[in-house]
Amino acid sequence: MASVKNLKKDVNYVLGDIIEAVYIWELTNPDKETKKSQAIIDEAIVVFDELIERINDKKVENRKNQLKEVSNDLEKKGRVLIEKINKL
Repeated sequence: MASVKNLKKDVNYVLGDIIEAVYIWELTNPDKETKKSQAIIDEAIVVFDELIERINDKKVENRKNQLKEVSNDLEKKGRVLIEKINKL
């Protein structure tokens, strides 16, 4: 299992890159509506907050499994967000 510090970095980098990709899309498509792209950014921020909150929760019985689940959720939710960007 990766360290908590590295897991937090992964969450930050993955979701930060997704938000950056949305901004790049918006800059390269100035004539298109940004309502859907802004919704993706909002969703990425909610996912970030949720995952960081789960990482910081030390009151669970099996912390190792919890952190593993957070890592898996990051991958799943990140893929969903990337698919939404690709559909823009």
